[in-house]
This record gives sequence, C-alpha cells and structure tokens, in this order.
Amino acid sequence: MKKKISIALLVAFCMCQVPAFSAELPWNKGLREEVVMIPSGTGMFSVKLETTIYKPPGDGPFPLLIMNHGKAPGIPAFQLRYRGISISNEFVRRGYAVIIPMRKGFSKSGGLYVDGGCNIGGNGDAQADDVQAALDYAIRQPWVDKENVIIMGQSHGGLTTMAFGARNPPHVKALLNFAGGLRYDMLGCGWKPALIDAFERYGKATHIPSLWFYGENDSYFNPELARKMHEAYIRSGADARLIAYGPFKNDSHGMSGSRDGVAIWWPETEALLKRLGLPTEKTVVLADELPKTDFAKLEDSAAVPYLDQKKREHYEGFLKLALPRAFAISSSGATGWSSTGENTTERALLQCQKYSKDACRLYAIDQNVVWIDDKQNNSDKSAALH
Repeated sequence: MKKKISIALLVAFCMCQVPAFSAELPWNKGLREEVVMIPSGTGMFSVKLETTIYKPPGDGPFPLLIMNHGKAPGIPAFQLRYRGISISNEFVRRGYAVIIPMRKGFSKSGGLYVDGGCNIGGNGDAQADDVQAALDYAIRQPWVDKENVIIMGQSHGGLTTMAFGARNPPHVKALLNFAGGLRYDMLGCGWKPALIDAFERYGKATHIPSLWFYGENDSYFNPELARKMHEAYIRSGADARLIAYGPFKNDSHGMSGSRDGVAIWWPETEALLKRLGLPTEKTVVLADELPKTDFAKLEDSAAVPYLDQKKREHYEGFLKLALPRAFAISSSGATGWSSTGENTTERALLQCQKYSKDACRLYAIDQNVVWIDDKQNNSDKSAALH
C-alpha cells in the first residue's frame, strides 16, 4: 500500500511540474538553436521581436518553416518563449530551417499585444504584420531558400497564419493550421460567429493551399465549430483540407506540441509537400539524439545505477507516465523526470540538476534505455583521444 501511494504521489507531482520551469531550459544543440531580435515596423513604431532559429548543418540555402505560437491565458508578456521542438525536429531532419517569432507584446518582444476585442479577424490581421517581419528578415539571410517557404501556426498562431496567407506572399507555398482560432470570452462578444466570419474573409482572398488539423476533444474549438470555420473558408474556392482526426490524449488542442502527434500530422503534411515539390526525405541526423542501448531492460528498476530504494520507486512511477517522457540520473543519486509536452529531455535534466552537484545524464527516453555505463563511457572517450 505504501509503495502504491508513493507512486501515485510521484505521478501527481510530475504532472504538476510539467507546464513550466522558471529556469531557462538549455538551448537545443542538435537543432543549432539560437535566439535573435528582429525588427518589426518602421520608424518610431519599430520594435524588436524575440525570435528562435533552428538550422540544419551547413550553409544552405534551406527551405524555411515559419512557426506562429499560440496565446496562453494571462498577460502575454509573461508567456515563455515558444520553441516548438517537436515540429522543428521533423522539419530540420528534412533539411528545413525554422524561424519562430514571438509577436508584439509576447515574452521578450517589444511593443504591446494588439487586442482587437471581438474583432477577431482584425486581431489576426494585426498579428500577421509580425509574420511579415519574420519573412522579410528571413529572405535577407543567405541560408534561406526564399522561394520555398511554409507558414504554420497553432491556436492563435493558426489564426495568424491564415490571416497572413490572405496576403498571398509570393515566397509562401503552403499553410499549416493546427487548431487555429481565438476564443474571446467577454460579455457581449459572439466570438464563434466572429471567428467564422474571419476565416470566411481570409478564404476569399487566399490562393495558397492549406491543411487544417482539428481534434475531437479540442477544449477551445469543438468539431462543429471547426467544420463551420472550414466551410466558410472554402466557400469562395480556397484550397484547404480539414483533417478531423478524432480525440488526442486529454486535449487535442495541444496535439502539435507532442511527439505522439507527429503520426497524425506528418503523413498529410508530407503528401502536400510532395505535391508542391518540397523536400520530405530525412537527410539530417540530429547531433544530440541518443540511441537505444543494451544496458538493461526498460522495466528493470534494479538495474538503474546510483539509486536507493526510494529513488527506484521514482523510476517505477516514471514508467507509468505517458509519452513522450525522459528520466535523468546523476552519480550522487539525484533524479529528474518529465512527461508529455515539449522538451522532455531538457526538463528531466534540469530537474535532476537542481538536486545534484554532479552532472546529470539521461537514463531513459520514451520506451528506450539510453544509458552507457561509466566504464564504457570512459573507454569510448579514451579511444576518441587516440
């Protein structure tokens, strides 16, 4: 009974820790992550946008994905920088560069968030100005193939993407809309009709093909609303395909941020990219991807080094958590774990490191043990020096 209670408490604690850490997560070396401040606007109205960049190895030019983030509840300036690791992994593996601008008023970007109230279409138009700024920056970079650009967005970023698509920028080949929209729960605002009207207006002007992904258990936009938005968008002949993919975990609104979601969105995306003559084959091996090892079976908690009995119970609890997940350990016996969402490996390492003066390393990722024992690790390092 005591063991069952310990595991239950572990799972509850882990779930509480998942949403965010106050500390900055380490940058993703495999994706060659960097952050730059790019200009948006001109003259006295110019501000700088905090922008994440991922690139494959080499000088390019690379086809480009511009990703647009959603809007979390609360004050936009307190929203953390959106990194989009799961989607970025898939595109960088296929030779794409990725740019993710934080729009005005979000995170460390300058300016104020443009809140159009119940004018949801106008809100999308205003947000699209920052996508234009990101595109203007991108096409000036020698490492960007400016003729092959994809725009993608999730939630508020999906609305932003479709608003930007209505401008028909000549460099953009496709639009990807993941649960796009904006929910405005204010007295007197009929936000659902306003959202449908916004998509209808965008669809009348847009000539760029798009894919729409909406799940059955989306907590913001239910299947009926998604269908009405799509019908309004294509009413004037816009090329847009709705993928109504059914339920996904606890809330399909976050499907795009999960590695498990790749199996849903990539096959449809791959088909569209092939149709447009864009790359779809994996050509890049990410530098920090850890291979499965034969150190031990995943379920063998007794094989995990450095842990006392209490920490082994932590590991047994970890094995019950949903994918994606990661478990980290240190030689001093510290542990860290993370489940669901993005950056699971980084979050596990960060949690472990909080309780250890020794370096933490990953023991397990998803269904695989990735640990190399210290004797073999030191042997490999010695061989590399000779």
